[in-house]
Amino acid sequence: MEILAFGVQADERPLIERAFAPHHGVRCLDVFLTEDTAPIATGHEVISTSVNADLHEPVLRILAAGGTRMIAQRSTGYNNVDLDAAARLGLTVARVSSYSPYSVAEFAWTLAMAVNRRVVRAATRTRDFDFRLDGLMGRDMHGRTAGVLGTGKIGEAFTRIAHGHGMRLLGWDVAENPACLRLGMAYVPKDQLLAESDLVSLHIPLMPETQHLIDAAALKAMKDDAILVNSSRGGLVDTAALVAELREGRFTGVGLDVYESEAGLFFLDKSLEAIEDDTLARLVTFPNVLVTSHQAYYTEDAVGQIVDATVRNVLDYTAGRRSENVLVPCS
Repeated sequence: MEILAFGVQADERPLIERAFAPHHGVRCLDVFLTEDTAPIATGHEVISTSVNADLHEPVLRILAAGGTRMIAQRSTGYNNVDLDAAARLGLTVARVSSYSPYSVAEFAWTLAMAVNRRVVRAATRTRDFDFRLDGLMGRDMHGRTAGVLGTGKIGEAFTRIAHGHGMRLLGWDVAENPACLRLGMAYVPKDQLLAESDLVSLHIPLMPETQHLIDAAALKAMKDDAILVNSSRGGLVDTAALVAELREGRFTGVGLDVYESEAGLFFLDKSLEAIEDDTLARLVTFPNVLVTSHQAYYTEDAVGQIVDATVRNVLDYTAGRRSENVLVPCS
């Protein structure tokens, strides 16, 4: 059987081909799964998709009509999947329930330090042989307060980094993580966390109840000189509200690895095109904002684990087994 993999990055391709080689053939495409590209999957029983694939009902109908019966998503998040429609159409859907939490946590910390110490501005200057220090002053993180929204595996890993830098730790989640408590974290209401934190980092899944968790009111509750980092899902932050606050001169820095309207932009080369997204275009003009292209997970370790889990999900499907990765089982 040949597996069709959509949205495969150049660095990812050899890992996928090597992992599937002992079991099935695999055809890797750099195009992302959309309503326009879904017909390519005709005749493929199993496909694999990336985090920005469109897996809503119109796309799922095309896939099902073309003979697809199993979708193996190469990500943990599945807010892009219409699970009810998949069940009605008899499609099995599986995800990667976990991978290296250190990849995302370390990148989130990197974003925080990059905006705090003005690394991008400094690097740009030195390329022009401008070695002035004006405007490059940062702050010690030691002794300041880190607020971690979401203290699962990734949030815990980020907490350990912040603890290692001598920060006071505040947490917010539906359940307290004993490991974070042992590090000295105090769980507090969200508004208190936002008001007291010098650094706020988001590690929460995107669900209807967390959409725009950081809205205009939440942003106004934060310190004027706080640092905000989002390496989870773009929809957690109301970007228009964030732009409005940035225009008022607020926040020491904002590091975003995700963006709520990133589909159709991130992972693609748009350098020769006019960007029609006015909000994103305005966002990247602020000197205290750093936007990266959803790369926090993108380490050899994490991607290798994602690919291995994807192969196991496909093998489980062909063998009629069900694991904790299955979101919609065989009908």
